[in-house]
Amino acid sequence: MPNRHGMPRRDFVKGATAAAGGLIVLPGLEGLARPLQGMQPGHAPYVGGAAGYVDPVVKELLLAALDAARSAGAEYADARVGRYLNRRVSTRERQITGVSDSESMGIGVRALVRGSWGFAATDALTRDAATTAGTQAARIGAANAAVERAPVRLAPVEAFGEVTWRSDYEVDPWDVPIEDMVALLLEANDVALRQNGVGFVSSGVHFVKEEKTVATTDGTIAAQTLIRANPSMDITAVSSDRSDFASRQWVVYPQGRGYEYLRDSFTADAVEAWSEDAVAQLSATPVDAGEWDLVLHPSHLWLTIHESIGHPTELDRAMGYEANYAGTSFLAPPARVLGNTRYGPEFMNIQGERTTPGALATVGWDDEGVPADEWAMVRDGVFVDYQTTREQAGWIEEQTGVRRSHGCAHGDSWSSIPFQRMPNMNLLPGETDHGVADVIAATERGIYIEGRSSYSIDQQRYNFQFSGQVAWEIRDGRKVRRLRDVAYQANTLDFWNAMDMIGGPSSYEVHGTFYDGKGQPGQVNAVSHGSPVARFRGIDVLNTGRR
Repeated sequence: MPNRHGMPRRDFVKGATAAAGGLIVLPGLEGLARPLQGMQPGHAPYVGGAAGYVDPVVKELLLAALDAARSAGAEYADARVGRYLNRRVSTRERQITGVSDSESMGIGVRALVRGSWGFAATDALTRDAATTAGTQAARIGAANAAVERAPVRLAPVEAFGEVTWRSDYEVDPWDVPIEDMVALLLEANDVALRQNGVGFVSSGVHFVKEEKTVATTDGTIAAQTLIRANPSMDITAVSSDRSDFASRQWVVYPQGRGYEYLRDSFTADAVEAWSEDAVAQLSATPVDAGEWDLVLHPSHLWLTIHESIGHPTELDRAMGYEANYAGTSFLAPPARVLGNTRYGPEFMNIQGERTTPGALATVGWDDEGVPADEWAMVRDGVFVDYQTTREQAGWIEEQTGVRRSHGCAHGDSWSSIPFQRMPNMNLLPGETDHGVADVIAATERGIYIEGRSSYSIDQQRYNFQFSGQVAWEIRDGRKVRRLRDVAYQANTLDFWNAMDMIGGPSSYEVHGTFYDGKGQPGQVNAVSHGSPVARFRGIDVLNTGRR
């Protein structure tokens, strides 16, 4: 793809590399030239693609930006060169409905001047442009400092030198012909359409590839390549008299994998099972509204975790910084709620992390050069910690005793300023290895729910309503009939404290979303949530039927 100056990218990089010759480390940043060292457990060096090293041209641009920011008065600065690729393919029945490829590349610079942030970005990948962006970022920071009331204090972080990392994928989707992707999707559609009762089917995939390098004046240059896959399929069954329909959607959830995830997800057996679910829902019995015990599968429970635990534990939200757009949090103020809020039973443990292979928010280093972390957010049922960046860690250090950032800084583009975004957040399995069948067998009267559907939740992430894709009535430990029009409502603390049984490792699954929105201007984050099956006692169930 040509850059803004009309030169193809590979020719631009080739020419720039030749011009760079022997790269000179800019004055005051000698520490960034250290070899790979100090890597944390699980931070494997980048071994795929074209590089196990930091690109020298990218490095020169980053160092030029940092040097300019420092020269303009910044006490700290970080810069990111990023290349972001998106590939989308969509089909319906036996036709292609859309194919698109997009690519964006540039550099963004963040500078801290007298306790205030400034940010500038450009898609002109030249040394002069990088220098200008660094200078502009520092000048904006200086202007903001004139009205700053609470100067930023950054938590300490280790200097890692030059480090590299790649996500857990096998096949780069950009190495696979579009024709192969289309053929796979159309074949899956055909399998669904061959099932008696299926009237419509659509399928697609969205692949994302991020090649980004962040450099900081604290002494880290981290080059990373991340690939994510989001397959989708929507199967609609229609009654024989055309008076009713039922759909099976969100049958596969995104992962930090490559083309192999699409290939391995849409097998004939899987598509047939989803089609049978859609057809069977046509004859499902409308649920009787009232109080029920709920057995929730991980393919459903992940979204409840995301909305009722993930969002309220964002520290900027709890401190009121997101009130205008994304809302606030009932978990506020931190000094009152940390260590004093009973989120759930003693066997409830919520983990924040950015380390699980194949999870959507997994990285080697965040966009501030902080290494990926794992930490307890709910321990033995008690709320003990939030999601943090370097700027935020000091806000709650007195309550948590944690001085370092949990590595939650993320910008969704080179032109986006990094800020706090949700990491992977997981409900950890219990010690006894109960499976789904075990939890159902232990339930006298209840409803078993799989898959996500519609939901709503208030601005403090406290009062909510969720529905699922597939539901079964449980009687005396057995699934006895399919139900439809099932939704449940509760408030966050009552709901989680009603959990009385949890599955073990064999029932644990990871699901998530590509499109978690936050901020003004809005940014999008991808995040995963793992959980086992779990049972909740005495939850209010609604009938949402169309009839």
